Amino acid sequence: MMRKSIAVIGLGAMGGAMAGTLHRAGWRVSGYDPVAEARGHAEAAGVRTVESLESLAAVTYAVLSLPNAGAVRETIPRLLAIPGLHGIVDTTTSEPSTSRDMALVTREQGIGFIDAPVSGGRLGASTGRLSAFVGGSEQAVETCRPVLEALTGGQYQHLGGPGAGNVVKLINNALAAANLATVGEALAIARAWGIDPAAAASGVSAASGGSRASSVMYPDWVLSGSYDSGFTMELMARDVALAIDVAAEVGESPRLLAATNALWQASLADLGPASDFTEIARTVAPELAVDVSTNQEDKA
Repeated sequence: MMRKSIAVIGLGAMGGAMAGTLHRAGWRVSGYDPVAEARGHAEAAGVRTVESLESLAAVTYAVLSLPNAGAVRETIPRLLAIPGLHGIVDTTTSEPSTSRDMALVTREQGIGFIDAPVSGGRLGASTGRLSAFVGGSEQAVETCRPVLEALTGGQYQHLGGPGAGNVVKLINNALAAANLATVGEALAIARAWGIDPAAAASGVSAASGGSRASSVMYPDWVLSGSYDSGFTMELMARDVALAIDVAAEVGESPRLLAATNALWQASLADLGPASDFTEIARTVAPELAVDVSTNQEDKA
């Protein structure tokens, strides 16, 4: 019996990890990325790569892990020429309007398209334990179910029609951005009272104020001084801004999220696009960053 065949378009940190996961799960994987280094990393993980989208052939599914909605709009029409393609799973954090438009284009060709932006980072991608926010028709979701199962282990939710996945992913990231900032401010208060911020984060995480920001992000990436989540300041600032745009499209004016957006745009300008998104702590709680730097120097 022929193995299931799939193309992964975009072999960056997330796409490359997903390609490796699919390969280990027994899929026949072809990968494409315009960057030779990204292709090289995928090849080292056992993934066959091609140097152009037009070189892809004999794949049943395609997974997109692209930088933005514009790249999605540019890529999908080129994929429609692949004979035998049944379904496209777009894991890009894109825009609802793009997902709706692409669903129409692909449906005309008899191909199922779903927007399925994911959460879980590199670890989730490399272990097949991502969570996915899914938008699309019932038929498209059913067509793409084998891919969703392989990437998430069943941890996905069908939220509505095309674009619904991107709406919920954007508000999820906006909530994470707001929480990351407020937890930093809260831990700075604890520090000012002479309380170890790590102890405060642990205490809060076991109570009603707990969150992934307090239980994972600050202990693992901020208080450790590593700042290596793998998700950049540029991407988080983009997602928060897109969440505000999505709200405006339906006449909503979220005040707290608007303030969060202003904070992240200012931090983006100050810290630079390549900074890790957890470095927002340098803006909202610089005392914590000073403590980390001092502790690292003491250990040197």
